[in-house]
Amino acid sequence: MNLEQKNPFDNDEATFYVLINNQQQYSLWPTFATQPAGWERVIGPDSRAACIAYIEEHWIDMRPACLRKPFCVNP
Repeated sequence: MNLEQKNPFDNDEATFYVLINNQQQYSLWPTFATQPAGWERVIGPDSRAACIAYIEEHWIDMRPACLRKPFCVNP
């Protein structure tokens, strides 16, 4: 019996969503997990590789949206 815990975000055989929050930050999210409040689905379900490729293509600036614009206040 394998008692080692695996990180579900590292499972290449699982299906995932790409989520985005109001600060335009992206997250890889396993389909079995409840979607957290404040996040919306962008794509999926799809493979881990496809979701990561989407994030790498679209999330160019890692800063929260409020830090990308001068004089912006974080809600």
